[in-house]
Amino acid sequence: MLRLIAEGLCHSEIAVALVISHETVKTYLSRILTELGLRDRVQAVVYAYRRGLVI
Repeated sequence: MLRLIAEGLCHSEIAVALVISHETVKTYLSRILTELGLRDRVQAVVYAYRRGLVI
């Protein structure tokens, strides 16, 4: 999911790609941000690039 966020997909596009609901995407994103200590999607994108999740 983090890779999809870094690729610029919106919640709805991520939901379709992962075959989950829009609300589930929001929940997962919130949990990812909390777990990684990130503030927002922008920091998540930076994190993904620094970790090599996106080329």
